[in-house]
Amino acid sequence: MQAINIWIVEDDEDWRRGLVSYLNEEPDLQVKLASGDPNQVRAALRTEGTDAAAPPDVVLMDIMLHGVPEGIALAEEAAVVSGARVIMLTSMEEKDLILRSFQAGAIDYQLKTDFEGLPDAVRAAARREAAISPAAAERMREEFRRLKALEREFEVKKLQDLITPAELQLLEMVDRGYSQSQIADRQFISIRTVKNHINHILRKLGVPGSKEAARQARDMGLFKPREQSEPGPGHPLDPRE
Repeated sequence: MQAINIWIVEDDEDWRRGLVSYLNEEPDLQVKLASGDPNQVRAALRTEGTDAAAPPDVVLMDIMLHGVPEGIALAEEAAVVSGARVIMLTSMEEKDLILRSFQAGAIDYQLKTDFEGLPDAVRAAARREAAISPAAAERMREEFRRLKALEREFEVKKLQDLITPAELQLLEMVDRGYSQSQIADRQFISIRTVKNHINHILRKLGVPGSKEAARQARDMGLFKPREQSEPGPGHPLDPRE
């Protein structure tokens, strides 16, 4: 049975030495290159196929090399040049780096504290199985949730900057079901002014109608919470009727 060729890129010399020894104890695994120098790894990629740098099947890549996330760029280079399957290694849990690693072409992510699982992870990678460790999958989900929340915050802020408090009040009344004439009566303005306000809002938001604009503002959470018992337009308990 042909052994799986492994490259290890790790700047902690003691940990790198221990990992080489640990993996080489497995009869089907063989570490062909172990280095903490990104330039040496790049040179090996350019000359892969020689006895000194047999083409890797799997690369174990430390994300942080000498204090910077150089492993992310190096992972992409290794995947493109050699076609190797890249597993990222780290002792940290920085979720944004996990996502960037997968974007760079890594196929798995392992915490160094879980080194006992590395032999099986290497074998799965060599078989080109699309397995992602549960820890990596959960951290990716957390990062996607964080990015989604940031995107929503940005959209809310953008809408808040577009809509004036008076326009927001008008949209809230539209959302509650008030007609344009009812809005005009309650705001003590002409219905023509209401129409002008609404048209101005529609142009700013790029939506076809006032109900769509009101729904957008409601979905963004821009309206004040309504009391459950607060009556709507036309309700006999509406104090403004």
